[in-house]
Amino acid sequence: MYQGKVTEELENSDPFAFNVNEIDFMLLTHAHIDHSGRIPKLYNEGFRGKVYATKATCDLCEIMLPDSGHIQEIEIGWKNKKRLREALDPLPPLYTAEEAYKCLEIFEPVQYDDIVEIDDNISVRFNDAGHMLGSAIIEIWAIENGKTTKAVFTGDLGNNDLPLLDSPTMISNADYLIMESTYGNRLHVRNDEKAKMFLDIVSETLDNGGRVIIPSFAVGRTQEILYELDKLKDDLGKNDPEFARKYEKIMNVPVYVDSPLAISATEVFKKNTDLFEDEIQEKIKRGDNPLEFSGLQFTQTADESKALNEDFRPSIILSASGMCEVGRIKHHLKHNLWNPNSTILFVGYQAPGTLGRSIVEGAEKVKIFGEEIAVNARIEYIEGYSGHADQTWLLNFIYSFTNPPKNIFLVHGEPTGQEVLKQKIEETSECKVIIPEFGNTYDLVGNEPQLLSESREITAYKKEFKRLDLLERIESLKEDISDFENIIMKKNIETQDNDLKTLEERVKEIQTQIQNLMKWPSLGREI
Repeated sequence: MYQGKVTEELENSDPFAFNVNEIDFMLLTHAHIDHSGRIPKLYNEGFRGKVYATKATCDLCEIMLPDSGHIQEIEIGWKNKKRLREALDPLPPLYTAEEAYKCLEIFEPVQYDDIVEIDDNISVRFNDAGHMLGSAIIEIWAIENGKTTKAVFTGDLGNNDLPLLDSPTMISNADYLIMESTYGNRLHVRNDEKAKMFLDIVSETLDNGGRVIIPSFAVGRTQEILYELDKLKDDLGKNDPEFARKYEKIMNVPVYVDSPLAISATEVFKKNTDLFEDEIQEKIKRGDNPLEFSGLQFTQTADESKALNEDFRPSIILSASGMCEVGRIKHHLKHNLWNPNSTILFVGYQAPGTLGRSIVEGAEKVKIFGEEIAVNARIEYIEGYSGHADQTWLLNFIYSFTNPPKNIFLVHGEPTGQEVLKQKIEETSECKVIIPEFGNTYDLVGNEPQLLSESREITAYKKEFKRLDLLERIESLKEDISDFENIIMKKNIETQDNDLKTLEERVKEIQTQIQNLMKWPSLGREI
């Protein structure tokens, strides 16, 4: 499922670029919505094959997909109110929570390391990817014309030192590797540096009387942060008196998890502790669960969530969504972004087009619930908490092959990062690298992958994307114009000259944007 840019999210409703009835089965690497989010839509259109995934992934999808359906219903409700005012017909949601529950019947749980025979010609094995609970690197053996070809799909590949989870499984051989490239051009900070950055940022904010707001992915990142806080409060706080004195406030302030989904996901983590690294399993056996500690509070109801923004005492609040697009985090941003004493601490990837990305990139003002909010709070981003492998570990995964793949396909990344990683791989190995475009199909039976021609459907999608991009920009300008019209109408004769000058400059910017749109080569012709 697309997340981030409005133009891309609109494509979630597009028909699939294939015949649903021709799909025999699905291999799901992990539960994150950008990977699993359109399974209910696939089910609604008639798919009844099995979805193979690890048990933990199945457990997480039981809560995440209905939650996604609920969000779809809420968002389409907002859009339909606007459509009704414009005398337009209402639109259906991508799928409902009830429809998401129904699709769970086709999920087939598998265990790590077991070879599963899908049919006479296809076998698969799920290996620990270390990205999140239940995430998998999938080995696929396919027999065609008497020849066996092996492909390895990393899904989202984790770091070697992710809290709670084991490191990714190293694979010995493959003919082809399909690998993610999210951080193909980036290096994460070391664990000791990451911990110190976290401590210093949180401590300084609390000492200033502010609150630390952590936009956190409900599944995976929230639990990792809880583990880190437990380690700080328990191990270091008890065994290092100097540490305890220096970071006294961290030891004592309340920590809130304000996300119903994160709360449910935490319970799934507690049910699957056999997937934790050995040291943590031993700790749990001693009665010390790292996802439970003094001062930790879970807010279930909307009223409990609202109450957090009426209590101005120093605290740490973890709330979803991680990219600030939906959920309770938007309310916490609205009440804290303007406060210079507070800190917004990002601990995960922010996709282009998301509210989180805008804040991280230095936006001075952002719009939340139709209201313009000044960004006065301290903004911090610690990349080391990412569940994605950085460039070093992506390369290490490739180097670990005893028999390296003939070709590597780089997917799941931004173009700049992919190009940098491609160059690095080709400089340091004998592997050939391909960066496929959306819709490209390759035949892997021969000695070299053969690119098949793009389908007409894909070409049509690209045209539609251009059209939607133009419509989005126009809609954004319409909102800006409406906002400024309301502001100017409310202004009285005592308005400060500086305010008027700022408004005038902004109106000129909008005029320039409209003029630029009118210069589009394709405007006035079919796009």
